[in-house]
Amino acid sequence: PWPKTLSMANFTDVLTNEPFGRWLFNSAIVAAATTVLGVFLACTAAYAFSRFRFAGRRTGMMMFLVSQMFPGTLMMVPLFIIIVKWLHLGNTYIGLVMVYAVTAIPFCVWMLKGYFDTIPLEIEESAIMDGASPAVIFFRIILPLAKPAVAVTALFSFMTGWNEFILASIFMEEEAAYTAPVGLRFFVGGFSAQWGYFAAGSIIVSIPVVVLFVYLQKYLVSGLTAGSVKG
Repeated sequence: PWPKTLSMANFTDVLTNEPFGRWLFNSAIVAAATTVLGVFLACTAAYAFSRFRFAGRRTGMMMFLVSQMFPGTLMMVPLFIIIVKWLHLGNTYIGLVMVYAVTAIPFCVWMLKGYFDTIPLEIEESAIMDGASPAVIFFRIILPLAKPAVAVTALFSFMTGWNEFILASIFMEEEAAYTAPVGLRFFVGGFSAQWGYFAAGSIIVSIPVVVLFVYLQKYLVSGLTAGSVKG
């Protein structure tokens, strides 16, 4: 099962391949933008659903839950019509980021909302008595306490933008605009199969996700709010 000789030629050839480097750069831009936008929208929406009482609150949460019942392939046609035909954002980073963020938000909102519910309300009441504004309470008190949930949200949003293949292959029409998962398919075709390049490229593409997970795993714990209520 072990090769007689070890060689890094496939990794070197893939990394020096100009289109593949461009595809990695495209994936990095899309994944980073999806993470920032997804985390911001999910955190603000989840906090509103957790702390405020307004008309349509329960209906909104149920709509988020129902949206997860449909497979992603079912949304391809409506998303294509909205992004390409109506908004004219086909073959652009903005259109792809919007699609990925919208796809990741329902799951992230439900997860963050449940975590925000576990944070004692007395913490915010104490901050209000000390003169803190709603923005200060949210950004300097709630979000630091919710680091585990925010870390999972960031990881999920990044993986959505980094690993997705089907929607990227539909919305991106030019070779220079492909993301890394879409570009990998060109190494294996109907008439030729460069399995060495495909395997090396797959390993390279998986490295950022592994590194991000290793970095964020220290936040994937609970109990950060223990003892944080003023006595």
